[in-house]
Amino acid sequence: MAGYSKISLYFPDKLSFGDKKTIVLGGDAGGTKVNLAIFEATASRVNIVKCSTYHSSQYPSINHILQQFLKEHPDFLPEKICLGAAGPVFDGRVEVTNLPWHIDANEIAAATGISQVILLNDLEATAYGIAGLEEKDFSLLSEGDVDAGGNMAILSPGTGLGEAGLFWDGLSHHPFATEGGHCDFSCRSAADLELHDYMLKKYKVVSWESIIAGPGIYSIYQFLCEVKKLKANPALAEKMKNADPSAVVSEAAIQEADPVCVEAMRIFVRNLARECCNLILKMKSTGGLLLAGGIPPKILPLLREPWFYENLLDCDRMQDLV
Repeated sequence: MAGYSKISLYFPDKLSFGDKKTIVLGGDAGGTKVNLAIFEATASRVNIVKCSTYHSSQYPSINHILQQFLKEHPDFLPEKICLGAAGPVFDGRVEVTNLPWHIDANEIAAATGISQVILLNDLEATAYGIAGLEEKDFSLLSEGDVDAGGNMAILSPGTGLGEAGLFWDGLSHHPFATEGGHCDFSCRSAADLELHDYMLKKYKVVSWESIIAGPGIYSIYQFLCEVKKLKANPALAEKMKNADPSAVVSEAAIQEADPVCVEAMRIFVRNLARECCNLILKMKSTGGLLLAGGIPPKILPLLREPWFYENLLDCDRMQDLV
């Protein structure tokens, strides 16, 4: 874990804060939920003062959520707004990938009366967020060489699949966004081809996001039941009617309560490891790979099993780099 304390991030506007406390409204606009918080920020420290969570699907736009949040916390008047959003950001605008939302920095400024509004890709924001974490906030899967240095990468499976890089200039890491989660899923075996063909019935393009984002867990489970003819557990099927099916599958797998769920998660974890390896190779991330998002913390016992690391290293002649 010692290596994490050495991450030095480049903040282009850091010196403008000085020692004076600046009130910032920061947040993450995701496909499932929106997390917002009031921060007190200086050049050296950021403290959370107030925070709230909203279900994205219950609101017509991010502007409505921001206005509600400001009404709920009238004692704080932010000087700046900074939002991470799931999708590519161009000129202060973004079409959210898994929501029918158009987010525009100028529209947010008009709706809130706060003139300084910055939009970032959510994974770029996650990368900057590393600066606010402490050693206790990480779970180590493989230590590697903590003194290796170099580029880093972040892979974040949740409602969607986010991927980002951190370019190392010799002094600091510079976060940058990608949309690598939407690259084509690559098949390596006959079983992969069967899964790919099954997923083509659901998606026009079978991307890595189709397989290793949250909904992919349930899709893999359905593939095993419908194509491979494994027998579904009626009790679990009933439970899935009133709960997130992917969460039901992953929980049953961790508890080893159902063999179909165990196999579904083995397939999921194997493909997660493969895309982690792909990202490491593409970014040449000798400085490390970070897993973020909603799924990894929930399936941590599965990621700590040898199966994940064995598949991570199963690449073409580059095991030493990985």
